[in-house]
Amino acid sequence: MEHIEMLFRFIGGLGMFLYGMNVMADGLQKSAGGRMRHMLEILTKNRLLGILLGAGVTAVIQSSSATTVMVVGFVNAGLMNLTQAAGIIMGANIGTTITAWVVSMSEWGSVLKPEFFAPLLIGIGAFLILFSKREKAQELSEILIGFGILFIGLSFMSGAITPYRDAPIFSEAFRILGGNPILGILTGLIVTAVIQSSSASVGILQTLAANGVVTWNSAIYITLGQNIGTCVTALLSSLGAHRTAKRAAVIHLLFNVVGAFLFGVVMFGIFFLNRKLAVSSINSVQISIFHTIFNVTNTILLFPFAEWLVKMSGIFVKETEEPEEEEDTFQLPHLDERILETPSFALEHAAKEVVRMGEMAWHHGRLVFEAVRTGSQKRVDKAYKIEETMNKYERQMTEFLAKISKTSLTDQQRQVVGNLLYTVGDIERISDHCDNIAEMAEQMIQERLTFSLEALEGLEEIEGLTLDAVKASILARQTEKMAYVQQTIQIEDEVDELEEELREKHIERLTRNQCSAERGVIYLDILSNIERISDHADNIAGYVADEIQ
Repeated sequence: MEHIEMLFRFIGGLGMFLYGMNVMADGLQKSAGGRMRHMLEILTKNRLLGILLGAGVTAVIQSSSATTVMVVGFVNAGLMNLTQAAGIIMGANIGTTITAWVVSMSEWGSVLKPEFFAPLLIGIGAFLILFSKREKAQELSEILIGFGILFIGLSFMSGAITPYRDAPIFSEAFRILGGNPILGILTGLIVTAVIQSSSASVGILQTLAANGVVTWNSAIYITLGQNIGTCVTALLSSLGAHRTAKRAAVIHLLFNVVGAFLFGVVMFGIFFLNRKLAVSSINSVQISIFHTIFNVTNTILLFPFAEWLVKMSGIFVKETEEPEEEEDTFQLPHLDERILETPSFALEHAAKEVVRMGEMAWHHGRLVFEAVRTGSQKRVDKAYKIEETMNKYERQMTEFLAKISKTSLTDQQRQVVGNLLYTVGDIERISDHCDNIAEMAEQMIQERLTFSLEALEGLEEIEGLTLDAVKASILARQTEKMAYVQQTIQIEDEVDELEEELREKHIERLTRNQCSAERGVIYLDILSNIERISDHADNIAGYVADEIQ
């Protein structure tokens, strides 16, 4: 019965450790707020800056896997090139070492032992939740409670292992893993791949090490394997993504495999020469030190070869035989649910995809307007295909935004999610109006109807203004600048005035029998749909204005 109780303590401790890490990361993300949301937008081709940002972001969200999944998504959406991705991936490996140092705090001194201050952190956090309604205080409470639960979980795990520190099973297991580098690396790889967090798997290893049951050689090889195992999440994320996104995931894998191989060879040589060190016990602080040295040194060594990693990824991910679409904006969004573990970046990614949806709607409008003027069935057919894509796009974006709304967000972020949902609806309605115009263009082609030169000139003018309104509204959503909001409102007013003027002129042509009734109805319907498109553009800009003010 005692053994079952200890097993339950270990499982419960592991659960609290993982949950505490998750709660703490949520609090840190909320506290970072808009700074997190815009960090990656300041990226340049400077790989050093990418490394610093990658390390900083991962230190906050406590997961190199989540950072790399986000990078794969941004590369897939064309928001980041592979050189920038390589820098962030290198930095993410450095940022993930923070968790190892947090876990090893219990060995820094008696004051830092989990059982000493963890209850105090939870108590302070609970009081803040109960008695403070300020958003910043609520965010701080999440961080404190997350820290406290994390350390209590570690204490439970350590307590469950303590009675078995002299058990032969541990010494035998780590003797085998330490004596066989490949087996040790595979163990770290598999455990990390299963729980999809190198930070958590390193934490488990450190808990065992704190009880003196882990040897130096086994810890080193398992740690190297953990760094490779963390690549699995990004590789899974790249499935179904574009070729470039797959290459970003492969860069992550190559970086960690090359580093693990180099360090594995060096450490094997050291252990071969110093057998006593190989079989001696390692503590959690020493694992933190090695983990940090490995990731920092690996980044320094491979930093000059980032372009080589990019080229190598092209060898592993072959060019597809079929050429890609001419318009990349006509592709469906790449929405990996793993990024929901990092709500702030999931929201940022969703906003980028909504912007791309808006750009697709702009292309849709341009296409149907050209179809009306030129009588091109080819353009009509292509417009129908875009409408089918837009309907699927809307469903996927709505589902993804609904899932984001269920994650841990600040009040401001919840407002943005709501506005993005409204924006998706307005963009889809723009596409619906474009589809209506496409149907009218097809009717004109089939019945060989044409408009007069005066009517076509009026259409060309209002179409140009409407496309400008859509473009300005999408730029307002993308940049969150009031100037584009005001530009959209101004253009929409001009479209309303021009639509009324063109309608009156066309009715005059009808009364003078200068236009047939059939053509007249189509012309007025096209004007009505164009005016409605500008109204939806005005709505999109209005949502942005609500966020800015």
